[in-house]
Amino acid sequence: MSKFSELSLPPGLLQAVEALGYQSMTPIQAGALPQLLAGRDVLARAKTGSGKTAAFALALLAHLDSEVVSLQSLVLCPTRELADQVSKEIRALARFTPNVKVLSLCGGISIRPQLASLTHLPHIVVGTPGRIQDLLARQVLPLEGVQSVILDEADRMLDMGFLEAVEKILRQTPSQRQTGLFSATYPPEIAALSERFQREPVEVTVDGAHDAGVIAQDFFRVEPGDKPAAVLDLLRQHQPESCLIFCNTKIDVRDLTQALREHGAAALALHGDLDQREREETLVQFANGSARVLVATDVAARGLDIKALPMVISYEPPGDADVHVHRIGRTGRAGETGRVLNLVSGREMSRLDRIEAALGGAIDWRRLPGSASSRPLPAAAMQTLIIDAGRKDKLRPGDILGALTGSAGLAAAQIGKIDLFATRAYVAIHTAVADQAFRSLGESKIKGRKIRVRQFKVTPAKRRRARP
Repeated sequence: MSKFSELSLPPGLLQAVEALGYQSMTPIQAGALPQLLAGRDVLARAKTGSGKTAAFALALLAHLDSEVVSLQSLVLCPTRELADQVSKEIRALARFTPNVKVLSLCGGISIRPQLASLTHLPHIVVGTPGRIQDLLARQVLPLEGVQSVILDEADRMLDMGFLEAVEKILRQTPSQRQTGLFSATYPPEIAALSERFQREPVEVTVDGAHDAGVIAQDFFRVEPGDKPAAVLDLLRQHQPESCLIFCNTKIDVRDLTQALREHGAAALALHGDLDQREREETLVQFANGSARVLVATDVAARGLDIKALPMVISYEPPGDADVHVHRIGRTGRAGETGRVLNLVSGREMSRLDRIEAALGGAIDWRRLPGSASSRPLPAAAMQTLIIDAGRKDKLRPGDILGALTGSAGLAAAQIGKIDLFATRAYVAIHTAVADQAFRSLGESKIKGRKIRVRQFKVTPAKRRRARP
């Protein structure tokens, strides 16, 4: 069985699958989805980007009774970014199924709006363990009707210290629930968690190794003080449409982003000190092409879903080989080719033994292009406009598209991705006409009323003065 149409899915889900362009199932979907639809517990191991979210989302929606107002499914994720991404995919798959309410409940933002949302119970909650525990302690999140629980990226949740929280949450759900456990790796703690909370799970394993023909990896010997210049040279040489750079610490993220922007790169930073809105806006701009480079910590980049990400740079090797596998798994998705560039200093060489073992082959060392690569840094193709209205204002992507192709006079090809949130919308506009679109939207009406419009520009940073 390889096609979604061969499954016993409700018509609304089959329609959504077709609308999203899904045809043949990925290996993890072919292995896990039929088992989940049959009501069995599943212990699935697959790499990042394997299509696991659609596998469990379709199963949750197929089992859901939208006419019953109760919390029926709970999905736990390690980070807000991943929870938001999972929520979006569930909503996309539920678009032709009436009255399905999906709610994301994560920390790092005010709890008040979430408490207000819980006055009308959702059918599916996607959240982080800490915030779910908080809401359970307040007795505002009833779990007695939960029929299915999914632990997404369970290995990362354990790495982040959420094991105790996850266990406490699971103990408050009905014992007869269905439990799906999805993990990129299979450490002993995952096996123990499965043994305690799953009932005769069906194990589904998809080979975690990345295809060497799809993802090319190069390693460069670079000392710490030379790494910012090395990144600039590599960006000039390869001119990637988009590039995700992983750093091990927030300080490195900030410093490298500053250095890149001082040299004119359209670069943004993603780390744990950003609030929820800053995170969302950063991810929106990177995904829609308004920034060519995103510098991030590993935890902050969890849940980042860029369909075509041609390049990843590992600014320094992680201490854990599994983290390296996650990093390279951000590129080379869905049949696309990808390149991973790894910068390694002398004191970091000892970390490569575990990484080399995880890759299953010898490391390919290269020489840096050097400053002879004088090409300009890749410029962003798009700019983002922020519209201060969203789903709560009954705003639709078609309304924005109509205003831009109508009064603003833009061609449809000059308009990129439109992201709609509860109270605001973001639209990517080709850089050459972004100012024109901004002025026109600010002077015209959308859905018959004036709406505030603002403009994002990823501008170069001022150079820092050298310390005396």
